[in-house]
Amino acid sequence: MSKRAVIVGWSHIPFGKLDDPDTESLMARVSGAALEHAGISPDAVDGIYAGVMNSGFQKQDFQGALVALAHPALAQVPAARLENACATGSAALYAAMDFIEAGRGRVALVVGAEKMTSRPTAEIGDILLNASYRKEEAQIAGGFAGVFGRIAAAYFERHGDQSETLARIAAKNHKNGVDNPYAQIRKDLGFEFCNTVTEKNPYVAAPLRRTDCSLISDGAAALVLADEETAAGLRRAIAFRARRQANDILPLSRRDPIAFEGAARAWREALTDAGATLDDLSFVETHDCFTIAELIEYEAMGLAPRGQGARALEEGWVQKGGRLPVNPSGGLKAKGHPVGATGVSMHVMACLQLMGEAQGMQVPGAALAGVFNMGGAAVANYVSILERVK
Repeated sequence: MSKRAVIVGWSHIPFGKLDDPDTESLMARVSGAALEHAGISPDAVDGIYAGVMNSGFQKQDFQGALVALAHPALAQVPAARLENACATGSAALYAAMDFIEAGRGRVALVVGAEKMTSRPTAEIGDILLNASYRKEEAQIAGGFAGVFGRIAAAYFERHGDQSETLARIAAKNHKNGVDNPYAQIRKDLGFEFCNTVTEKNPYVAAPLRRTDCSLISDGAAALVLADEETAAGLRRAIAFRARRQANDILPLSRRDPIAFEGAARAWREALTDAGATLDDLSFVETHDCFTIAELIEYEAMGLAPRGQGARALEEGWVQKGGRLPVNPSGGLKAKGHPVGATGVSMHVMACLQLMGEAQGMQVPGAALAGVFNMGGAAVANYVSILERVK
């Protein structure tokens, strides 16, 4: 049998402050729906991979075992939970692909979820700091937003004040998010609102304003993977022309914090493996946990030279209809960022585009997708190059 893993089905719920009490409930909403979408019965699943960061959001852990609670046919299926900070969902996806491509199984269910909103905001900020190097960074004011506030300040010091550029990124993504039925915020906030510090848009961790920060969210998404032989009898198949993970050292003190070297390496290697360039991509879903992250990611992927990422906004390259639309889904900025679900969600967004099923988000003629998901401050970096094969 062929060992290449392809995506054959998916499910996604709207992100936001949801009534679901925990990740068990969230995962139940997407796992069965994804299998139904793929046309695969639960008893055909060979492996379950759950992506949940948790890290204190809820007392119940052992997340991999929770998936089967809503589906008795999954009770005997080997299950594992993956955690890799904000790239947890991609870690689960790549582990499932390794499982299939090693010949250990033919069908895998990947579920990403997070329940964040049940904790006070200050507590959430402290939990998210677990994605940083606590020995050196735990006391940074503003929590994890403070970490990226320092990154933004370092970028501004080296390349000039980019506050307007960050506001343009936020405005772009919120405008795109209007057309995303899964987005937490479906409102075009506009450049002026995003660019102005007000009571409704205060500094969270200067120079980052509220509109520069992704949302605290609950949510879940799921993918079903199969080997190519199994996929031949199913309705659809999205293949990975390439996939790469590249890491960087965790403490910001031991690297250039605005270089995103691991992200750049993952992009170079994935594009080389795919035999492609950025010009071949129809769009990119990238990890805009903060607007400064998206700005630096333009440079890491090679869209603009170092320090010149603003050109991608000024010249319209990353707008829908531009040279390389970035985050036509609205990104984490509008869609929300339930940490464990994010990497899975980004791949679902790419699949919808490649199938021509993205409705108002649709990039016309989308044929080759790039997805970049990162854990921490560009520590764990995942790049997928995706194409439709059925």
